[in-house]
Amino acid sequence: MSKPAVVFGGPSPEHDISILTGLQAARTLVDAGVEVSAVYWAKTGRWYAVDPTLEAVAFAGGVPDRAKELRLVAEPGEGFLLRKRPLDVSVVVNCCHGAPGEDGSLQSALDLAGLRYTGPDAAGSNLGMDKLAFGAVMSADGLHSVPRRLVTADDETWVGIDAPYIVKPRFGGSSIGIEVVSDRRTALDLLNRSPHMRRGAVVEPFLEGCRDYLVAVRTYPELQLSAIEAPLRDAGTAHIYNYAQKYLSGGGLEGSARELPAQLAPEIEKSIRHAAVQVARLVGVRSVARIDFLVRDGEVWLNEINTIPGSLAAYLWIDPPVSRRQLLLDMIAEAEGGTPRSFTTTGADGTALREAASIASKLG
Repeated sequence: MSKPAVVFGGPSPEHDISILTGLQAARTLVDAGVEVSAVYWAKTGRWYAVDPTLEAVAFAGGVPDRAKELRLVAEPGEGFLLRKRPLDVSVVVNCCHGAPGEDGSLQSALDLAGLRYTGPDAAGSNLGMDKLAFGAVMSADGLHSVPRRLVTADDETWVGIDAPYIVKPRFGGSSIGIEVVSDRRTALDLLNRSPHMRRGAVVEPFLEGCRDYLVAVRTYPELQLSAIEAPLRDAGTAHIYNYAQKYLSGGGLEGSARELPAQLAPEIEKSIRHAAVQVARLVGVRSVARIDFLVRDGEVWLNEINTIPGSLAAYLWIDPPVSRRQLLLDMIAEAEGGTPRSFTTTGADGTALREAASIASKLG
């Protein structure tokens, strides 16, 4: 019997959006008659068991009333502990956006605890979050990816990328901390000024006049692509599809202005769909992800991937039609049908230790 635990929140700039995604998932499962646990990851990094039917406002001030503190122990047979006893969890439904819930950190802890979970494994999660590595891997496989470089003072960084520039945190979600700048000095200053770029930033060309197109992919019961969305930017207020437009206008992500399905020339739609399948396989997408593209004058660029998208991209599944309930049940079934990651000590038989000389002799 399925006993999922929906995990949301986390010490991330996307903490609040993650709560909304997690509460949507938890409420959907409750309404489906599933025995579900809700696990809140506070901004402090602590864990709490909470009522899965809570409203978002309960978290506005932090940890909600009547929450029960948990511990996450990354050891076999442990996992989420309530009063030293593991929660009975068949699978973790990961609804955490941004680092460390989406970048492989949480996934690694769940692997060590022997827990199954939705979304890609630690390696795929890290690749999806690292904008520099993601772009390089996609380009190496022949995809037409937005050219992207690490922001440094080295002149070679900027060769082939003309101003104005888009500067993004190297590790981060698809919208937070992104700025359009007109010169190199401003871009370099962001490394010190922006809290989102302390681990580095990437620069890419600002493609004037381009339009965003988003498509979701799910991997169970088979690989499927959703309808393609064209978000509508607020005229005169933003050069890019930013965090405020995506998550705050129109009552949130699902209420934001959009063209769905997007009206696209057949060859452009075919190009986007073909590339999305290729991206999903390269990253090792599991459950559901959203892949973002830019199009200008008939040219398609791959932008980035969200391996745990806002609202789990449920609103995109109008063709083929997939309900939020079915999307979640399929994600859970896929994860439960897999096996937790295992580790091996094959080859570590003590031979190297028995044949070693003294440690002092190895210090040089």
